[in-house]
Amino acid sequence: MILLSTFLERRPPARRVAVKRVFVPCRRPALRAPTTTIFTTGVIASILLAAIGAVAATTNDLSDAEVQGRRLAQQLCNTGPAENITNTGVFTIRDAKKRLLKIPVRFQITAAQAGSPSWEACYETTGTNHWLLTINHSANQPNHYRLVRQDEPVDLTGNETAIPFAGSDFWVADFGLEFLFWPEQTILKKEFHNNCACVVLESTNPHPATNGYGRVVSWIDEESGSVIEARAYDGSDKPLKDFNLKSLAKVNGHWQVEAVIMDNDQTGSRTRLEFDLKKQ
Repeated sequence: MILLSTFLERRPPARRVAVKRVFVPCRRPALRAPTTTIFTTGVIASILLAAIGAVAATTNDLSDAEVQGRRLAQQLCNTGPAENITNTGVFTIRDAKKRLLKIPVRFQITAAQAGSPSWEACYETTGTNHWLLTINHSANQPNHYRLVRQDEPVDLTGNETAIPFAGSDFWVADFGLEFLFWPEQTILKKEFHNNCACVVLESTNPHPATNGYGRVVSWIDEESGSVIEARAYDGSDKPLKDFNLKSLAKVNGHWQVEAVIMDNDQTGSRTRLEFDLKKQ
């Protein structure tokens, strides 16, 4: 449901474009988004305005909200990191019986080389429960997933990515923002959510897998472009999972996310991913 490289590095946002704000600013320290998904309020506004202008040129029956939603999803998918990123963290998994399991994890994001549209993200657990997930991202192309478990590699596509990573509540699909690649994307509204001015995006899977995501509603912070919450529903439109950002810490003068949480509403389990925010 969320590309975790989004939280591995926080940078000052790009210089804002002068636009009229609909909402008052968030009443909290500004979340500094990385280059993986930098969208200032002005950038998001320009995307939506361009989408409105494109409606007249479309030949199908898409509504304004659908055109805007598709453009926003595409921009989020295509924005890659400006430089390489490496970090570590720990999964804390609490199952339905309240038992806890901690799994160390390492992240490595490799930015696109000059002249190349592709960039790569690797997520690897350390210790006895060894998993390695590599995602290759290319502009305007589906993600390519390769998962290695017990030295056995397998390539995954589409609904095949709706499987837990290392026994956590995060699925392989969540690491690649797979829901943004679905064809049905709709801007529902703008609203103030968790003290942030947000664009609310609904993503619908036309062919959901059994027990997979059928629909995802995400709240995208207009200030930073980060997905601050996402709620997933199964193919029967029953609540399935809920993703939230938690805890901010100031490191070397920048606000960084300390943890993200994924709750599974149907199993009662929860996974908390805490990042290593050691000062460099």
